[in-house]
Amino acid sequence: MLTDPEFYKSLARTFGFAAALVAGSVLIGMGVAQLMTKLGPVMRWLVTFVLIFAWAMPNVASSVVWKWLFQPGYGVVNWLLTQTHLFGDVTNLSWTDNTWLAFLEIWLLVVWQAVPYIAINLYAATTQVDKSCLEAAQLDGCSKLRCYWQITVPLIKPSLMVITMLSVIWDFNVFNQIWLVSQGGPRETTATIGIFTYKKAFVSFDIGTGAAASVLVTLILLALTSVYIRYLLKSGEDL
Repeated sequence: MLTDPEFYKSLARTFGFAAALVAGSVLIGMGVAQLMTKLGPVMRWLVTFVLIFAWAMPNVASSVVWKWLFQPGYGVVNWLLTQTHLFGDVTNLSWTDNTWLAFLEIWLLVVWQAVPYIAINLYAATTQVDKSCLEAAQLDGCSKLRCYWQITVPLIKPSLMVITMLSVIWDFNVFNQIWLVSQGGPRETTATIGIFTYKKAFVSFDIGTGAAASVLVTLILLALTSVYIRYLLKSGEDL
């Protein structure tokens, strides 16, 4: 496995793609959670219902539907983009024939599935923040944006760390969405370590290499998790 150049390429793609997924899903989730604190009871319940419905969708089913949405010729996304006249006629655009467009399509899918869980958990954490801290800061002239980043975010940091660590583990192991949308194409340029492992084990029937790659991924995730455990021990949080 260590002599296969495709292994290193797929591993590098996995790190880069996982980082983009975690950053996107956590930041958007934080934004949605903050938005929910500004909504009235009815709208907040409606948004919560929509988020739970999106999160509860099986990723295989949602991946198939997502692929239909981006299909050349009859895909709704291509039709909508064409109607805006920003990119010309893209009705027959095949997203999976371009590496960056394929990654963008998969990124949007995974982030759409991840944001509901993150937003609801961070909203719950935000509601527990002591309002007197925010009121005192606002009396001192602190803007709402600065209060959020300098007061709210530090106070919800334990929840944010847990969610970020879980997102790293989940996004590092993304397989269904990539396989169902692009199958690692075009020309293996969207093949992450999960796709590499699957093709080695079940397409090329190189079971030993596939198993070795799986073990290495487990060790990498254990190393990443140990960083979080060390943070908990240092901060005095309960495990």
